[in-house]
Amino acid sequence: MNPYIDEDLATLAEHARRFASGRVAPGFLERDDTRVLDRGLMREMGALGFIAPELPERFGGQGMGCLAAGVIHEEIARADLSLSYINLLASLNGQILAHHGNPEVVAPWLARLTTGQALLAIALTEPRGGSDAASLRLRMERSGDHYVLNGEKTSISAADQADAVVVFARTGTVESGAHGVSAILVPTDLPGITRGRFDCHGQRAIGRGSIFFENVRVPASHLLGQQGKGFVQVMQGFDFSRALIGLQVLAVARVSLEETWDYVAQREAFGKPLSSFQGVSHPLAEFDTQIEGARLLCLQTLWLKDRGAAHTAQAAMCKWWGPKLAYDAIHQCLLMHGHGGYDRGPLEQRLRDVLGFQIGDGTAQIMKTIVARDRAGRAAVSN
Repeated sequence: MNPYIDEDLATLAEHARRFASGRVAPGFLERDDTRVLDRGLMREMGALGFIAPELPERFGGQGMGCLAAGVIHEEIARADLSLSYINLLASLNGQILAHHGNPEVVAPWLARLTTGQALLAIALTEPRGGSDAASLRLRMERSGDHYVLNGEKTSISAADQADAVVVFARTGTVESGAHGVSAILVPTDLPGITRGRFDCHGQRAIGRGSIFFENVRVPASHLLGQQGKGFVQVMQGFDFSRALIGLQVLAVARVSLEETWDYVAQREAFGKPLSSFQGVSHPLAEFDTQIEGARLLCLQTLWLKDRGAAHTAQAAMCKWWGPKLAYDAIHQCLLMHGHGGYDRGPLEQRLRDVLGFQIGDGTAQIMKTIVARDRAGRAAVSN
């Protein structure tokens, strides 16, 4: 029994798992090879209510809460982490638009988002660095009823596929730090936008790349939050996505462990199942234990968010611990499969896919600093 998942959520998770196993899992190796995100599957997910179900009904969601988004998210990730980015980006951007956007501007985008008709990216990282996000250089200047954007964003998930991007840009001086950064919704079909794609190690169906802005004029009505305060206001939504990322990568590790337990129980050496050797079974048991605990932490974080309780430290724990633990667990599973695990296939793809989360969306070092500030106080923890 799980204290955070009631009967309704368990039913929702089972519904999502049937869809994921029947429709998502069969093509995940092919999507890694072709590097093509299946928009048809995205629309199917939207039709089933699997995209951003936590959003209010007036914005196309179902008002089901963040735990509901979490249980769906981990079932899609079990089948294909790269495709589950659709859920991650939709929930993160959906919260930002719903809470901080002009309703007349964001409502049509949210309707397209929740039905799987549109994919939104978020653009924070720049070539000079990602962790020092408050020192952004991309410029956004007011010109009448528009803002004009100039600069580059890099290492952006879905950069070349997104229909719109939540862009963080500097409207104040560099010295003003986070208080000089604003956020704005930018449709990617505007003149002056060019995009490129990287040849990444993993997460290939969703992809990563750069977005270049050259005198891009965006209506001022697309501003998210207040000018100069967008970073401080909008970044609060990242606590939600960090818990989702934890569930996302742990789901991949869990399915890898399930497959590996089955494998070592059937594979024999020296006349006995591999699982009878403690050198095989004990490492798997250790990872199973840790992953169970990490998953409970992620669910607790979403449970706290649904109740309006503080959860920043817990979210940071999810983000640094989950990706590292998932990578180490899948690595162990691959080794347990011997030469078969080293072949191109599900395990090596999963290992590549989860590795990226130790880099993007906040490094472990930044997450641990967030936890330290929560525990000891900001003034007691040096920057």
